[in-house]
Amino acid sequence: MTDDVLILVDQQKAMDHPKWGPRNNPDAEKNIARLLTEWRSRQMPIVHVKHDSTRPDSPFRPGQEGNDFLPLTAPLPGETVVAKKVHSAFIGTDLPARLEAMGRPPLVICGVLLANSVEATVRNAANLGFSVRLPADACWSCDKRDLRGRLWPAEDVHQLTLALLEGEYAKVTTVGEILRPS
Repeated sequence: MTDDVLILVDQQKAMDHPKWGPRNNPDAEKNIARLLTEWRSRQMPIVHVKHDSTRPDSPFRPGQEGNDFLPLTAPLPGETVVAKKVHSAFIGTDLPARLEAMGRPPLVICGVLLANSVEATVRNAANLGFSVRLPADACWSCDKRDLRGRLWPAEDVHQLTLALLEGEYAKVTTVGEILRPS
């Protein structure tokens, strides 16, 4: 854990918008805050990824409250903030160059939505050759309707997404395992 970079994805007030529907893992933000506290206490690198949507109907659009960071996991002065306009934090941002300059460290990626921006970021990181750990309890998902009209509960969406990412793209783990002393 000594050189891992903590990447927090889309920890913004827009995630409280009712458009997302029911969610799982109500403790995700507290678990993200646990990671953040540990990284800060050890003065380890942290990257806050902020979604600055260009879509007029998006709650993430700059200039509205949804674009603001959630207070519990908001960046402190001096912490790195990377603004993105698409789902992956690696597309159209300086994140790849920042990580290259740091010597391509291992990554711990968490945040929301697991089956959206977190998944896109994890997949891009792995495709670029980064080692990724994904704490399942520091992410959350929401209900999702498939193309046949079936509504999948948030927990099912969460577990399937984790299964799709495990091994090939990331090591799925927990906050407790990441914080456990070696």
